[in-house]
Amino acid sequence: MEWLLETLRNNPVIPLFFTIGVGFWIGQMKYKTFSLGVVTSVLLVGVLVGQLDISIPGPIKNVFFLMFLFAIGYSVGPQFFRALRGSGLKQVFFAVVVCVLCLVVTIAMAKIMGYNVGETIGLFSGAQTISAVIGVGTDTMTSIGMSAEEKKQMVDLIPVAYAVTYVFGTIGSAYLLANLGPAMLGGLKKVKADTAALEKEMNESSLKDDPAYISANRPVAFRAYKAESDFFNTSHSVDEIEKHLLAQGRRLFVERVRQNGNIIDPTPATLIAKGDEIVLSGRREFIIEDESWIGEEVNDNELLNFPAEQVNVMITKKTVAGMTVDQLRAQKFMYGISIKSITRADVNIPVLAKTMLEPGDTLTIVGLPQEVNSAAPKMGYVDRPTTKSNLILVGLGITIGCIIGVLSIKIGNVPVSLSTSGGALISGLVCGWLRSRRPSFGGIPSSSIWLMNNLGLNMFIAVIGITSGPSFVSGIKEVGLSMFLVGIVCTSLPLILGVIIGAKLFKFRPAINLGCCAGSRTTTASLGAIQESIGSTIPAMGYTVTYAIGNTLLIMWGVAIVLLMA
Repeated sequence: MEWLLETLRNNPVIPLFFTIGVGFWIGQMKYKTFSLGVVTSVLLVGVLVGQLDISIPGPIKNVFFLMFLFAIGYSVGPQFFRALRGSGLKQVFFAVVVCVLCLVVTIAMAKIMGYNVGETIGLFSGAQTISAVIGVGTDTMTSIGMSAEEKKQMVDLIPVAYAVTYVFGTIGSAYLLANLGPAMLGGLKKVKADTAALEKEMNESSLKDDPAYISANRPVAFRAYKAESDFFNTSHSVDEIEKHLLAQGRRLFVERVRQNGNIIDPTPATLIAKGDEIVLSGRREFIIEDESWIGEEVNDNELLNFPAEQVNVMITKKTVAGMTVDQLRAQKFMYGISIKSITRADVNIPVLAKTMLEPGDTLTIVGLPQEVNSAAPKMGYVDRPTTKSNLILVGLGITIGCIIGVLSIKIGNVPVSLSTSGGALISGLVCGWLRSRRPSFGGIPSSSIWLMNNLGLNMFIAVIGITSGPSFVSGIKEVGLSMFLVGIVCTSLPLILGVIIGAKLFKFRPAINLGCCAGSRTTTASLGAIQESIGSTIPAMGYTVTYAIGNTLLIMWGVAIVLLMA
């Protein structure tokens, strides 16, 4: 045992990676709908490991935390800057209001309870489920000249307060927005009815095209049928067949034809006669209805054996940005192209006729290679899968951000700066925005962003847990039940006020209102709970803009808390 302890203390990377592995494992466990979550699990495992009195070199946690902040900024940068000057300003103002409420309520409760800086940072980060505040707040303590001993006392209390308040911060937020929120807006039945009406309004096509073109991520299919119904007693051109389908509300395309045993790629003028076999492409829910008017489905392997391509296209063309899905599908270059999904700020939003496309949105489109290759460049940048990350951008971006962050100005006798943490976040925002404007610049695959985000934050949290482990138990005794109850107030009050303000002042429709509240508080778990509760993906339309603003402001509140409480 002594050998093991000595080995762990001399090689801190071993307990560090053990904490990460076990923390992720526990964090993925669920009992019904309850889960600790990865971040809290990593923290608690770190606290247990920390009882072995293991010291971790300081620079490790800072390096990973800066990487995490840059990744966060890079992810939300396009939406953040676009919202500031776009049609989403109403949602921007709402997100600012909710974020200010989160700060004011937390500071007020901390003052009432007599909490110090460390306790307040932990309270805010846990109750508002914004773990990054731990790092930003700790970093800011150093920048205002706090002594090492005083800082150590404060920092040891941060993970304690965070752990006590985080569980309700997560579960409580989801419950409040998914259950209490609809009740405050007239009841779940009324909210569901309004959401269904809104979805119908957004899906009314001025082109009478795909009236049932609903939620994203419906599969696109290619099916073969034999033309043997009475409709084909008279030959019809491909163009006539597709218009006939369109009049029925189904946007389908004739992709291949077998005539007299020969397979051909049809043109709009190609005539289809009784006995011919045709391949239709489009949304699966429309294709499977077609036997009634065409004829029996056939399993013709040769006819169906042709390449179809699915690609992701980032909207960058000014001629497309600002269009609705309806208007985009009406363009000539979209012939044969089906929109499978739309992603905005890593969130799938509904594919509805009146869904407005914004610069930086990623569309997943499906069609024949020649159709895809023709349409994609007219919409924007073809974002093909890659494993390469632009580490030049990451390295220099974080460097420049940190240099800007350490520059300070004096307010009275107090030096105020963004700190290296704030600088890295701002740098990530700018780099992410630049990439949306120039897609060939600074590409970082989403898988790499995920790794930087999750490994960066949780490595930082693991170090916090291990180093604060020896004082954690005494800290729990110090903050106790009162901190948990204060956390409930700090979580609940801003959300309740947010729902009321969204309905009364901003006049948001209920589903959009709930999505905006979830986004402003950056609680993805709540978005999922809301969508499940009301049975619609419409709340995602209010989530993306507010998430970008909320993620930035709530993290930067770490600086404000230290300055206000110190």
